[in-house]
Amino acid sequence: MTYNQALEYIHSVCWMGSRPGLERITELCALMGNIQDKLKYIHVAGTNGKGSVCAMLTEIFIAQGLRVGTFTSPYVFRFNERMAFNAEPVSDEELAGIIEKIKPLADSMEDKPTEFELITAAALLWFYEKRCDIVILEAGMGGRLDSTNVIKTPLLSIITSVSLDHTAFLGDTKEKIAFEKAGIFKKNVPALFGETDPCCTEVILKKAKKTGCKAYPCNYSRLSDITLTLDGAEFNLNGYKKRFKLELAGGYQPKNAVLAITAAEMLGISEEAIYNGICRAKWRARFEVISKDPLIIYDGGHNPDGVEALCRTVTELFTDKVNILSGVMADKDYSLITRLLRPITYKAYCVTPNNPRALDSALYAQAFITQGVHATPFPDMASALKKALEDSKKEKRPLIAMGSLYMYEEFIKEYNNL
Repeated sequence: MTYNQALEYIHSVCWMGSRPGLERITELCALMGNIQDKLKYIHVAGTNGKGSVCAMLTEIFIAQGLRVGTFTSPYVFRFNERMAFNAEPVSDEELAGIIEKIKPLADSMEDKPTEFELITAAALLWFYEKRCDIVILEAGMGGRLDSTNVIKTPLLSIITSVSLDHTAFLGDTKEKIAFEKAGIFKKNVPALFGETDPCCTEVILKKAKKTGCKAYPCNYSRLSDITLTLDGAEFNLNGYKKRFKLELAGGYQPKNAVLAITAAEMLGISEEAIYNGICRAKWRARFEVISKDPLIIYDGGHNPDGVEALCRTVTELFTDKVNILSGVMADKDYSLITRLLRPITYKAYCVTPNNPRALDSALYAQAFITQGVHATPFPDMASALKKALEDSKKEKRPLIAMGSLYMYEEFIKEYNNL
């Protein structure tokens, strides 16, 4: 099987659709010999912050000298990014080889696995073959019925945050979504959570008690003296003498770092590895500075909590309003998103991301206009970016591209063309 054949098989129509449930992934793993039970995991669920926390944990464990597997989604440029060994994506040849092994097993199943279930199984098999000492496993959606929840006893379960997203599958309240996230908890496995909303923490703690595990809230009061710049963030943390330096910009990243550091502390990782890992961590499309002259930033904020975090960072870094180039999926609360963006937005340039679930740019622009923001819809990314850059240069105003992570590759491609 070639790499292209493997991708074609993964994306073929029979895998389409999201069908929460563990029956299919459990059967597929059994057909693979339940190799997932021979690995050690940190299982990470949450609405926002999962990718950044996973990136930080990956670098921390690499710095500790361990063989580290990382499973995340979605990818940014290439499918291979979804599974990595020591921060290096799976090669084309290895991916093709793994899918070739799994294909006859999946084809033999009466109830065929979904695309995400197939990818999860492929990652678990690859991590087993790479003899990983630990796997940083990010849940795809929710947690309780997510295919990654096929694992039995991780070393640690983490919930980064809880907010309204994927409500059609996870529920229409934060409490319902918190219940789904806490579904990754396992008996006698410690859990760490970063969510601070009392309504959500009550659900999380209740679920932990019922499951038979101890859940610990992340102590953000350890943070102090945070300095935020376009190059990253610095902060002090109670219990450490040296000041932490993050290459990840964004006002939300110091809290993500504390969550990752606390997780590492709970697992006995050395102070030196924690420092080095936090310093080396990188994660694309999270308040990423694409250019400084003109100033262009990309942020993957695509739900209300993510957009609020973006707005706080913009307010802290800039004294004036910014221009926004944005596209979102139709299932997002785009009216709320435009309302949140209104205080920081001078002009909005709306695009339709290249995705079947994308919201039409005209509808998105109208939502901005309803909020009193000058907004223009564009037929494609190229024309939107060209106009946004022209205006931003003329006005000497920062340009923030934000919204769906599915838009990032398209944005970078057109930016390089210009």
